[in-house]
Amino acid sequence: MPGTACEGRHYSGGAAMMTGIVALGVIGAEESPVTGRESSSPHDSARLAIVIGALGVVFGDIGTSPIYTLQTVFNPEDPHPVPLNVNNVYGVVSLIFWSVMIIVTVSYVLLAMRINNDGEGGIMALIALLRRRGAQQGRKAAVVLAALGIFGASLFFGDSMITPAISVLSAVEGLKTVEPSLGEAVVPITAVIIVVLFLVQRRGTAAVGRVFGPLMILWFTVIGTCGAVGIRNHPDILKALSPTYAITFLSGHFHIAFFALAAIVLAVTGAEALYADMGHFGRKAISRGWLFLVLPACTLSYLGQGALVLDDPAHIDGPFFLLVPEWLRLPLVLLATAATVIASQAVITGAYSVASQAAQLGYLPRLRIAHTSESSFGQIYVPWINWLLMVSVLTLVFAFRSSAALAYAYGMAATGTITITTLLFFYVARSRRMAPLWLIGAGAGVLLLVDLLFVAANLTKLAHGAWLPLLIALTAFTLMTTWQKGRRIVTADRNRREGSLSEFIDDLHNQRSKTQTVPGTAVFLNRGKLTAPLAMRANVDHNHVRHEHVIIMSLETQPIPRVAPENRITVDDLGYSDDGIVHVIARFGYMETPDVPAALRLLEPAATEGDLQLDQASYFLSKIELRIGPEPTMATWRKRLFVATSYITADAAEYFSLPRDRTVIMGSHIDV
Repeated sequence: MPGTACEGRHYSGGAAMMTGIVALGVIGAEESPVTGRESSSPHDSARLAIVIGALGVVFGDIGTSPIYTLQTVFNPEDPHPVPLNVNNVYGVVSLIFWSVMIIVTVSYVLLAMRINNDGEGGIMALIALLRRRGAQQGRKAAVVLAALGIFGASLFFGDSMITPAISVLSAVEGLKTVEPSLGEAVVPITAVIIVVLFLVQRRGTAAVGRVFGPLMILWFTVIGTCGAVGIRNHPDILKALSPTYAITFLSGHFHIAFFALAAIVLAVTGAEALYADMGHFGRKAISRGWLFLVLPACTLSYLGQGALVLDDPAHIDGPFFLLVPEWLRLPLVLLATAATVIASQAVITGAYSVASQAAQLGYLPRLRIAHTSESSFGQIYVPWINWLLMVSVLTLVFAFRSSAALAYAYGMAATGTITITTLLFFYVARSRRMAPLWLIGAGAGVLLLVDLLFVAANLTKLAHGAWLPLLIALTAFTLMTTWQKGRRIVTADRNRREGSLSEFIDDLHNQRSKTQTVPGTAVFLNRGKLTAPLAMRANVDHNHVRHEHVIIMSLETQPIPRVAPENRITVDDLGYSDDGIVHVIARFGYMETPDVPAALRLLEPAATEGDLQLDQASYFLSKIELRIGPEPTMATWRKRLFVATSYITADAAEYFSLPRDRTVIMGSHIDV
């Protein structure tokens, strides 16, 4: 197990507390029945392919941080510059290393990623677990933390917009070191690359990972090798691996180290993507990729850059590229350009996962989601989110026009999301009794103290650009909470109008003489079997007719690729075996398109109380038209936002593969 292997290697000596926290992760280990469990296939090549795919999708952001982190810390144009001297170099390199170890390795890889929601990770998975516990026990703390988690997810959406913009810009800006006259072409080239990147997303994360994975393996091999060369020239830099240098830098020069944290955080941006992308590749593939390749390569790069600066402080201007001879710098610039383009992939796929889970939890409308893999439930493509991100990223590129202008905004979203994820994780760990309370409390205290230091440092950059991710997060938070509240209002009103299905069937059966029966089969799609379909109730109450055969149909999506035909259909006669009305549950796998007519053809005439003549059946959908009402349910502006958001909901007839010429949509107004 990766967690136990690292326990002795990284946390011996003065890190007994970290060993205890790792023990907490081991005690509470859980595996997904779908994606969180390691495949038992004897073919190691299949496992290797998953790891390679993860390298190409998940680690791009955090794996390209060595390009700019160290030089950003010592940037003389920073509002709070860090003086460049030997002690500060040791302190900064040590602080970078231990920040990565504590936040990425401990908080995410060894702890957070051991908790999943049906294989899905990320902050939305933790919110789902919190809501489930809150519903069971009615704890107000769970509700409050879930709301905080929604804000954390909103921050991640901000990160998903800023990361591609700053990553691709910083990569393309490398062209200016080759030919200064290319500076004017940076923004147009960046825009073209971003458009192409988002266009290929529909091919799926597995396909993208197969392309990007080998390139990222080359990237990490190169940066690790370059770092090792730098260390060989000044091996004393290895002393920075000791946490005493980081502690001394923080305690002895806190007025400098505190502001340095706002730049050091660049070393951990992308950490949330590891957790959010867990559903795409599984915990073990991501953990192995991090522990055995990404972490060692990044560590060697940071140490090598530190050694280079110790030899010659003038090398602080671009130490990453100065690690190689001049004749190799152009190839390294080109490789770095490709790698930083790939960096945006991690947050893009993470945004798909967060949006999908938000829709499932009722914080976003039903979105069209394309599953792109038969072996992994979490590998998805969400077109609406894809195009929204593309427009947003292009807007940032053309508005800011340089990576330097976006630099101060970069860390705020990441640190906020990391802190909230840590808080939610330890609450779930406590509620599940994953470890003794004292250990959970001690671990939470240490990790939250580290996270809050980074948040506080980034708040000092509020006037210099840190406001941007907060503005994006506030917008997304408002949208999601408004949709959740509006949906609750509409659902309550709809349930009242629909009424109980069992009572409706009883009334229909007892008053059959008042309702005329017309020949044919009617299929009413419904949310479940507790309430009556609005369209059917309208037919009976207003038209005083019902069809000879009526199917009330509900659909369920199972966490498996495909459902066997014998398990597809369940039929309930709703208490009467002679009235021609039945309730049908159709189950589909996540890789299947919900095809209602095809599912109905599996029905036996004996189960449906007669021959259905499905080739002539009519399909009825209940469509709700939202209107802004006078009731004080929400502020007027929130009502308008809710109604506007409802228009992005996926088309139901298309989603369920209904024949257009035999589909009837019956509308109803609901005021919000």
